[in-house]
Amino acid sequence: MIRILKLVATLAVLGFAGLVGYAYLGDMSPARQDISQPVSLNVGG
Repeated sequence: MIRILKLVATLAVLGFAGLVGYAYLGDMSPARQDISQPVSLNVGG
């Protein structure tokens, strides 16, 4: 029983370390692109 608990604790620590590593090293920046669209204004009409 203790061996299973040690395995679960080890996997939890490794999973947390992997998540932290991915957060710091993973490229999670969004792709940027400029979008322009003409707007017609009905001024004085």
